[in-house]
Amino acid sequence: MNNTPVMKIGIVAVSRDCFPESLSVTRRQNLVKAYEAKYGKGDIYECPVCIVESEIHMMQALEDIKNAGCNALCVYLGNFGPEIAETMLAKNFNGPKMFIAAAEETSANGGLVQGRGDAYCGMLNASYNLKLRGVKAYIPEYPVGTAEECADMIHEFIPVAKAVYALSNLKIISFGPRPNNFLACNAPIAGLYNLGVEIEENSELDLFESFNKHAGDERIPDVVRDMEKELGTGNKKPEILSRLAQYELTLTDWVESHKGSRKYVAVAGKCWPAFQTQFGCVPCYVNSRLTSRGIPVSCEVDIYGALSEFIGEVVSDDIVTLLDINNTVPADIYNEDIAGRYAYTQKDTFMGFHCGNTASSKLSFCEMRNQMIMARSLPEEVTNGTLEGDIVPGDITFFRLQNSSDNKLSAYIAQGEVLPVRTRSFGAIGIFAIPEMGRFYRHVLIEGNFPHHGAVAFGHFGKTLFDVFKYIGVEDVSFNQPKGMLYKSENPFA
Repeated sequence: MNNTPVMKIGIVAVSRDCFPESLSVTRRQNLVKAYEAKYGKGDIYECPVCIVESEIHMMQALEDIKNAGCNALCVYLGNFGPEIAETMLAKNFNGPKMFIAAAEETSANGGLVQGRGDAYCGMLNASYNLKLRGVKAYIPEYPVGTAEECADMIHEFIPVAKAVYALSNLKIISFGPRPNNFLACNAPIAGLYNLGVEIEENSELDLFESFNKHAGDERIPDVVRDMEKELGTGNKKPEILSRLAQYELTLTDWVESHKGSRKYVAVAGKCWPAFQTQFGCVPCYVNSRLTSRGIPVSCEVDIYGALSEFIGEVVSDDIVTLLDINNTVPADIYNEDIAGRYAYTQKDTFMGFHCGNTASSKLSFCEMRNQMIMARSLPEEVTNGTLEGDIVPGDITFFRLQNSSDNKLSAYIAQGEVLPVRTRSFGAIGIFAIPEMGRFYRHVLIEGNFPHHGAVAFGHFGKTLFDVFKYIGVEDVSFNQPKGMLYKSENPFA
């Protein structure tokens, strides 16, 4: 299942009628040449129909880029631009859009007399009119540049556009309410609808009925063989694989038959307290396998956790995971393996953990085990199915999009790394280091009432995630502020 979009950005040049149209034509052509020279031809489409100067031109350009299969729009101000027609184009285009503008040049096109375009000024009017029309658009940090600089801006827009487009075509499928005593992952679904996300909420009984109907499915042996190949010597619970394979087929078939009109799917699954005794296993390993194939599955019916994972997957073009911000790093481990080797205080470090939902490719080593926490109160044989191992070291971005009880979206983003330090623990787990994590923990995670689940993207994607959250209308986006930059709630005398 192809669960993330491929973007094709239509580049439409605009021109104000009292400025030379040739400026926009030539500058658009140069922009396209610069982009293709640096990034290839696959991502963009040059609209050749017209230079948009009027409402009629706008309609012609809109029809052209739709027929070309464009799912994102770049409005390029080759000169001052027609603030009405260009913003009408953005309003009528059903997809993510960006605005950029041409910098001046003296080497051609009449210099700064007949060849001055004033797009620097026109961008101000464009932004004002976008606000008047209530149109959301991506505008880079500095949106005026040469052909080569504008090409880079378009390329940086692609992952933002992918996330925005994907959200408007996403369905989250959930099973069951949050477990009792687990209100932390409960949040109003109205925020999903405001983002254009659809949700299908199902009973655990629906899932259990479907699971039972998959008993004896002829595909189970092939799935078991695939699991055996993936686990290798880490296959410590071979007796549980056929049951896990049955559950995997249950989920994948459900996704295919229930995505309906939507192109993309994420799943918020149940995993306790009754799951183990009824299904005879835990779903952690299956969750990891679906996530590795591009269908994020959150634990404990964490709907906004699944949403966050999906955004991370689209932005990073990589597997993600969802972890508890779980426990402190003991002083002896810190002193032995971290102090003096890495520029982090003990409060900058913590352990990110979940029972066994992280894909095998994101673990330094892995073994199939039982869920140790659940086995403290249940027979061990019904708690098998976790994938344990230390998470691979390297750069990460810890983030989450969350909705509040009063239906206000908020988010956080923190860049850091997983340290190459042995955890000496169980589950899918790693030692994370984020600069000023102690203050971030207190004044963002606690003060902002965020739940303990955080999505993890493997790499530094803070810039893109921030732009995505800003585009979709999240007004409160927090980050791990450096020392000397006080949080609003931080005591300046402490």
